[in-house]
Amino acid sequence: MHHPHETREYEVAILGGGSAGLSAALTLARARRSVIVVDHGQPRNAPAAAAHGLLGNEGVDPLRLLEKGRAEASAYGATIAHAEVRSAERLEEGGFAVELGDGARVVAQQLIIATGTRDELPEIEGLAARWGRDVVHCPYCHGWEIRDQRIVLIATGPMSAKQAMLFHQWSAHVTLVTSGLSFGGDDLEMLAALGIDVVTDTVSRVEVADDRITGALLASGGRLGADALAVPTFARARLEGLEPLGLDVTENPMGVAVTTDEAGRTSVAGVWAAGNVANPTTQVSESAAQAGRVAMTLNTEMVFARANAAVAAGAAS
Repeated sequence: MHHPHETREYEVAILGGGSAGLSAALTLARARRSVIVVDHGQPRNAPAAAAHGLLGNEGVDPLRLLEKGRAEASAYGATIAHAEVRSAERLEEGGFAVELGDGARVVAQQLIIATGTRDELPEIEGLAARWGRDVVHCPYCHGWEIRDQRIVLIATGPMSAKQAMLFHQWSAHVTLVTSGLSFGGDDLEMLAALGIDVVTDTVSRVEVADDRITGALLASGGRLGADALAVPTFARARLEGLEPLGLDVTENPMGVAVTTDEAGRTSVAGVWAAGNVANPTTQVSESAAQAGRVAMTLNTEMVFARANAAVAAGAAS
């Protein structure tokens, strides 16, 4: 869509073209806003074979879903730019400038950050290669697919005991490997009551045969039979190149996210955040819905700002 060194102006620039970014683009384009979506094509759920819990699109291929979303937003006039964001900054005269990897420059009155999050996996041999297949992190996303199987949950933080209890809803065959972490007496009591085994050890390697997980090898030399591994990840907001904006972030044991208010406003006026970049626990349906609401609020504020400016101009004439 862009030529090198070209500058294009829009009312709203959306950084990130996942379910959140495209939903916001669709809403704003239908509101007759000039909008561009800048996306590098690396969605969080790309390794997954299907997206779940999305009414009317249960089990859809995540990449196919985004393809449809791009077509829908484009049909209402949204511009889709397949490019990497190199940097973004506030302009002294107002608005924002976004430098793209292809050399183009986008200037916009408002920004929506929808760049998503990056899941940081523990460094265990063979783990990353199975990510999104039989190495999973969310029972609501993948629990049905591994129901009644032998699930080994690899602890990564203080919430891992409770996450093992969640997976137990889908399978009675859950084992928690503590990975050197300690858990409180209440958690251990509940795990025992549910019949969830607790192994005080560390997983060193994933055992695979015939393209499926068969076990988890332990640092002590032991082995746990497994059909799937559950790994609560540390989710880090994707903010590369956006540092000049000075966005506030919130960090907890589960990850780093952009700080927003209930409407999606960030700590920087004119910059909004939607989807996993602001809340890594949201699923596809939630991210899309929340981003649509952010877009409506943004558009409403722009409408009233224009009305106020018109009143002020009339009073001055």
